Amino acid sequence: MFGRRSPASESAPPRAPTPAVAITNFRGVTDVARKTPPVTIEPPSAPAPTAVEQPRSDEYYVTKSMIFGALIEGIDLSQLARLDADSAREEIRDIVNEIIAIKNIVMSISEQEDLLSDICNDVLGYGPLEPLLARDDIADIMVNGARQTFIEVGGKIQLTNIRFRDNAQLMNICQRMVSQVGRRVDEASPICDARLADGSRVNVIAPPLAIDGPVLTIRKFRKDKLTLEQLIRYGCVSPEGGEILKIIGRVRCNVLISGGTGSGKTTLLNCLTHYIDEDERVITCEDAAELQLQQQHVVRLETRPPSLEGTGAVTMRDLVRNCLRMRPERIIVGEVRGAEAFDLLQAMNTGHDGSMGTVHANSPREALSRIESMITMGGFSLPARTVREMLVSSIDVVIQTARLRDGSRRVTHVTEIMGLEGDVVTTQDLIVYDIEGEDASGRIKGVHRSTGIGRPRFWERARYFGEEVRLAAALDASEQKST
Repeated sequence: MFGRRSPASESAPPRAPTPAVAITNFRGVTDVARKTPPVTIEPPSAPAPTAVEQPRSDEYYVTKSMIFGALIEGIDLSQLARLDADSAREEIRDIVNEIIAIKNIVMSISEQEDLLSDICNDVLGYGPLEPLLARDDIADIMVNGARQTFIEVGGKIQLTNIRFRDNAQLMNICQRMVSQVGRRVDEASPICDARLADGSRVNVIAPPLAIDGPVLTIRKFRKDKLTLEQLIRYGCVSPEGGEILKIIGRVRCNVLISGGTGSGKTTLLNCLTHYIDEDERVITCEDAAELQLQQQHVVRLETRPPSLEGTGAVTMRDLVRNCLRMRPERIIVGEVRGAEAFDLLQAMNTGHDGSMGTVHANSPREALSRIESMITMGGFSLPARTVREMLVSSIDVVIQTARLRDGSRRVTHVTEIMGLEGDVVTTQDLIVYDIEGEDASGRIKGVHRSTGIGRPRFWERARYFGEEVRLAAALDASEQKST
C-alpha cells in the first residue's frame, strides 16, 4: 500500500519510540525516501468532539508507545506526506490495525478507536491537543507540563483529563507549533509567541525557565467571527451602547480599548473594525498576528524576534514607525505595551484618524496613565504636561472591558477624553455598567446606563460623516432607558 515500507520491516521487532514525537523529522529507509527531503505535514482539521477525552491509564500509554514504534518502522513518512489529510489518516489507521493484529493486542473496539485517533493526531497534528483545538466553545487552553491541562469554557477554568506521554512530547508539539511561523523555542530561546493557522495565539515558556516542564498557552478564536450584534445579544453591551460603538468605529474616532487579561479587548477591536469603510487602507501591527479584519485593503505586520546571533529583531516600534511610510489611513496596534505608544499617538495626531489599539488597564483613567508611563519609560525626556497634551489631542474615546467574577465579559465604560484642566486630563463617561447583584445561579446582574451627555465631543465628527441623527437617537434611547 502506498506510504508503507516492505513487509519485512512490518514484521521486524519495533524499536523504542523517540522521546519527542518529531514525526515530521523522520526519514524513510527506501531509496526514494533517502532522496526526498523531510516534509512538514500540516495538521489537518479533525472533527469536533463533543467532550474532553477520557482519562488514559499508564498501561494505555505503554501500549500506545509500542504500537507507535512499530508504526514508525512500517511507514514511509516522506511518501505519506504526499497524501491529503484524509487519505493519510486512512493509511495510518490501516497500518495500526495490522500491527494490533500481528502482535495479538487485546483491545475493545472503543479502545482501539481511541488509540487510532490518538496516533493519527500524533503523526499529523498536535497530539492530545487536537480534541481541544477542534472545540469551538473553548476560549483558552493552558498546559502546565505533561500531566496537567486546563481549559476555559464560558469564562470558567476547568481541569481536563488531557495528558502527554512526557515533557519531551509536549516540547516537540510546542516546537512544531511555533516553527510554522518561523519561530523557535529551546533552552537558548525559552520564551516564544506565535500563532496557529486559524489565528489562535500561542505562548510557550520552556525549561529552564519553566521548572515543571514546558508551559503552553493557546488563546483560541472562534471559527465564526463574533459581531457587535452578537455581543449585544450576549449582554456585553446594551443595544444603544452598541449603536454608539458602531458610530465611533464609522466616524474615525481614535480609540483605545482597555481591559484586563481575557476581558475581550481583541474581540471588541475586531468588532469595531467591521465598520471601517471598504476603501480605507488599514495597516495592523502585532506581536503575533491575531486580528481578523474583514476589509479588502488590509496590510498585516508582525514583529520578529532576534536570530540565534541576537540580531535581526524587529520591534513593535519599528513596525509602527515604518507603517507611517506606507500611506496608511488607519493604524491598528494589537497591543500597546512599550515605546511604540509614542509613535501611535504621533500617528493619531498627524492625520491617521480612526486608529485603534488595546492596552492592559483596569479603568479608562488608568489606561491613560499607562500610556503616559510607557512613553516615559521608553526614554523620551518630555515634560509630563507635554505627554498629556499629546494624549488629549490624540485619543478620542477609551472603551473599558472587564471579565466579571462569573466569567462574563462586559463593556463597563465608554469614556471620552475632554481636555486638560491644569495638568489633569479630564474625561466624561457616555455609558457605564452598574452591577446590581447576582441571580440564584450566581450570574452577575447589571445594567448599562447613559450618563445623560447630550452631545459628546465627537459630535461634529459624527455630523461630518452624516451620522449625527443616528448618534442623537442612540443617546436619547440610552438616556430614556436609564431613567
